Amino acid sequence: MITIDTYKNNQNFFLMAGPCVIEGEEMALRIAEKISEITRRLHIPYIFKGSYRKANRSRIDSFTGIGDEKALKILRKVNETFGIPTVTDIHESAEAAIAAEYADVLQIPAFLCRQTDLLLAAARTGKIVNIKKGQFVAPSGMQYAARKVADAGNKNVMITERGVTFGYTDLVVDFRSIPQMQQFGFPVVMDVTHSLQQPNQSSGVTGGMPGLIETIARAAIAVGADGLFIETHPEPDKAQSDGANMLRLDLLEGLLLKLIRIREAIL
Repeated sequence: MITIDTYKNNQNFFLMAGPCVIEGEEMALRIAEKISEITRRLHIPYIFKGSYRKANRSRIDSFTGIGDEKALKILRKVNETFGIPTVTDIHESAEAAIAAEYADVLQIPAFLCRQTDLLLAAARTGKIVNIKKGQFVAPSGMQYAARKVADAGNKNVMITERGVTFGYTDLVVDFRSIPQMQQFGFPVVMDVTHSLQQPNQSSGVTGGMPGLIETIARAAIAVGADGLFIETHPEPDKAQSDGANMLRLDLLEGLLLKLIRIREAIL
């Protein structure tokens, strides 16, 4: 079982990346193979990201997944095939123990970051718990979410910044939050792509500004983020979920090379 020590005080930043949701085995393995090859070559610790189910869709007809067990088994196959850890979201307390059988990191969605029962259920699995900061939560408030997990006996905690609600249909990133939350003693991740979402569109489909992915990523590394979270897909316009704010897979390596240079400059 991996622990948080793997991702603390690294020479390089670590990366959590993959599709928004598991769309199928072939696609997941294709993305995982590409990113794992790049990150091994660049010496970037890598965690494959893929939600086994999307529970927070705006419209009832939105794609939510291919089936929980089927998607979780694909996450396990990614781990076994490429020797890389995986991260997936959980939304209810009962899901924690189930997802922990397949994934190495359990992620708490931003809008659920204050749910005590969910945090405690994740903590009890012993897995790393990545808590996304709510769009409505101040950086100082995240210490209490992290403490719920740590005080339950699990010190394997990450905190992820993903932007703050600005009006009804936009998000902004306050980069002061990264060093502020690092003071709690846990690695802090910048969710680059979700921070560029444009939620609550009249169409019921979330928009995004993928042209600013490099801007947000560069700024996050410059202020010392421990890790980056990036959703990526070979063809974002055909992705089943969150395609509007994804990074095209073939652009990832070039971005990472630029970020490595920034990391080297600030050390």
